[in-house]
Amino acid sequence: MDPVDCMGWSGWCMHLGDLTHPNQLHGLSIAELEDVARQIRERHLEVVSTSGGHLGPGLGVVELTLALYQTLDLDKDRVVWDVGHQAYPHKLITGRFGTFNTLRQQSGVAGYLKRSESKFDHFGAGHASTSISAALGMAMARDQRGEDFRCVAVIGDGALTGGMALEAINHAGHLPHTPLVVVLNDNDMSISPPVGALSNHLNRMRLSPPMQFLSGSVEESVRHLPFMGGELPAELNRLKDSMRRLAVPKVGAVFEELGFTYMGPIDGHDIAEMKRTFEAAHRDGGPVLVHVVTTKGKGYPYAEADQVGYHAQSAFDLNTGKAIPSKTPKPPSYSKVFGQSLVKLCEQDSRVVGITAAMATGTGLDLLQKAIPSQYVDVGIAEQHAVTLAAGMACEGLRPVVAIYSTFLQRAFDQLIHDVGIQKLPVTFVLDRAGIVGADGPTHQGQYDISYMRAIPNFTVMAPKDEAELQRMLVTCLDHDGPAALRIPRGSGIGVPLMEEGWESLPIGRGELLREGDDLLLVAYGAMVHPALATATLLEEAGLSATVINARFLRPLDQALIHPLARRIGRVVTMEEGALAGGFGSAVLESLSDEAITVEMLRIGIPDKLVDHATPQQSKDNLGLTPPQMSDRILEHFDLRAPLELGQKQVGLV
Repeated sequence: MDPVDCMGWSGWCMHLGDLTHPNQLHGLSIAELEDVARQIRERHLEVVSTSGGHLGPGLGVVELTLALYQTLDLDKDRVVWDVGHQAYPHKLITGRFGTFNTLRQQSGVAGYLKRSESKFDHFGAGHASTSISAALGMAMARDQRGEDFRCVAVIGDGALTGGMALEAINHAGHLPHTPLVVVLNDNDMSISPPVGALSNHLNRMRLSPPMQFLSGSVEESVRHLPFMGGELPAELNRLKDSMRRLAVPKVGAVFEELGFTYMGPIDGHDIAEMKRTFEAAHRDGGPVLVHVVTTKGKGYPYAEADQVGYHAQSAFDLNTGKAIPSKTPKPPSYSKVFGQSLVKLCEQDSRVVGITAAMATGTGLDLLQKAIPSQYVDVGIAEQHAVTLAAGMACEGLRPVVAIYSTFLQRAFDQLIHDVGIQKLPVTFVLDRAGIVGADGPTHQGQYDISYMRAIPNFTVMAPKDEAELQRMLVTCLDHDGPAALRIPRGSGIGVPLMEEGWESLPIGRGELLREGDDLLLVAYGAMVHPALATATLLEEAGLSATVINARFLRPLDQALIHPLARRIGRVVTMEEGALAGGFGSAVLESLSDEAITVEMLRIGIPDKLVDHATPQQSKDNLGLTPPQMSDRILEHFDLRAPLELGQKQVGLV
C-alpha cells in the first residue's frame, strides 16, 4: 500500500478498495478512519450520481458505520440495518467496493441488504421498522443456544414511529438480561435536544465505570440490608429517579421507562465519541438504546440543504446537484396526474382528505400538501394506522383518499379487511407503484396487490389503461358509497390528452371493448391494456384477428361483456402486470368456470418467482411481458403458428 496524506496527517492509510473485510478497520486511528469516511463519500456520490439510488441516508451514517464496526467482530456479531437504503457505506466496507458501480443494475449490487449477496448482510429488508424485531430474535436465539455474540439494530427516527418497531422495543424492555443494542439514527432533529458539550459530559459521567459501579453497588447493598426486605426505600428511589432525569434528556427518559438503558444524544459524525459510547453499550448486559444525531446527506451541500429531495435520486450532475434531463420529453407520471387531479377534487369538496404514510413526494400528495394543507395528512411510517385513521374519518362523513405504494399496503392487510371492508366504509385507496418497479428489487415490486385485493369483502377494485382513465377512476372511487381501490403503475403515462376538471364517473363493473376479432379474446387489466393492443397488431400480421377488452375492474368483473365473447371465440388470453397466483387471470378463469363456459385459456403475468432488481424493461423482457414475446407465446400455446384460413377456426379449438 502506498503512503498517502490523511487529511493533513502523514502516514499509512487504508484505501477503500483494499477493504475486503470490516474487521480490517480494527486498530485504525481516528485520522485514518476519517480518511476512509472521505473515500466512502466520494465513491457513494460518484456511483449514485451516475446510476441513481438512495443518497442522503447513506451519506449521513458514514461515521456511525465506521465507529460501530470498530467495536464489533463481524465474523460473529450481527448488525441489522433497518430498511437498508442507508447501508451503502456498509456495502463499501464489506467487499463490494469493486462492484459498487453496478448498484441497482441487473445482476449487480442490490440497493438494499440481501442475505444472498454477502455474509455480512445479516438480515434483508426493504420495508421500514423491522430491525429491532429481527435483532431481538437473533439475541434470544443466541441466549437459548448458549452462544456469545453481539446483536445490534440500526434504525432511523422515521422508522422508529412504525408500530412494529415500538412493539419490539416494548418486548425487549421486558428482557433485562438479554443484551441488545439499538442505535437510533436521528437525522431529523425532531426529537433531539441540542447536542453539545454539556450533554456529552453528562452522558460520559453517567456511563463511566465508577458511576455505574456506585449506582449498581449502592442499590444492591441497600436492597439486601436485613431490615429492607429486598426493597429500596421510597426516598432512595426518588433520588435515583432524580439523578436519572438530570443526566437523561426527555426523550431518553421514555426509553428508560420502557426498560432500556439510554445513551446519548451523541454527535453522529464524531467517530471517537461514538466508539466510546458503543463500547459502553456492549458492556451493559441488557437492552440499550444509543441515540446518535446525524445530518442526512452529510458531506454533499445540496443533499444537506434538501434532505427530502435528495433522499433518493435519479442520475444527477455532481457539480450542480441537478437531475440529468431526459433526452426525450416524457408525459407526466401517473403519480403527478393523480396528485394534480386530487388537488382539484379537494378544492371542489372539503370532505376529501389525502393521507400518506411518509411518502408524499413519491405518491404525488406533496402537491396537495402545498395547495391545501388543511386537507392533507401525513401519519409517518404507519400504514396500519393510516388505513384505520381513514376508516374513522369516513365514519364521520369525510371522503379520505389513502395513497400508499402497493408493496407497503401489504402491511395493512388486516386493517383493509377488518376496519374498512367489513364495515363498507367509503375510503379510497390509491395503490402507487403497482406492478414492475425496477431497481429497488423484490421488496418493492408491486406484484401482489391484485391477489390480495381480490379477497377483501365489499371492495370495488379498478386499474386504468392510461392517465386520462385514471382521472375518471378517481372520481368513480369518490362517488362510490363504499370502499374502493385504484392501482396505478410507476413512471410516465401513455401521453394521452388530459382534462383539467369535469371528469365523469365510470359505470361500476363495466369494461371497455377496444377491438373486435374472431380468433382470440385478449382481456387486459390496467397497464397491460396497451401492450395487449400491440400484441393484437402483431397477431394480425400472423393472420389472426383478436378482440381486445380493457377490463377496467377487477371487482366486479364485467361478466356481461367477457362471458359471451369467451363463449363465442373459445380462446381466452388474460394479461396482467401482477402475480399470476390468485391474480386477474385467476379471477377471469374462475368466473368462466362458475358459468360452465369451457374455453382454452392462457394467463400471462408474473409467474411464481421473485423479480430481482433491474430496469422495468429488463424485468419485462425476463418475464416475457413484451408484445413480441406475448404474441409468440400465444401462437405457441394455441398451436397457431400456421396462419388460419379466412373465416375458419382451427379444428379442435372451438
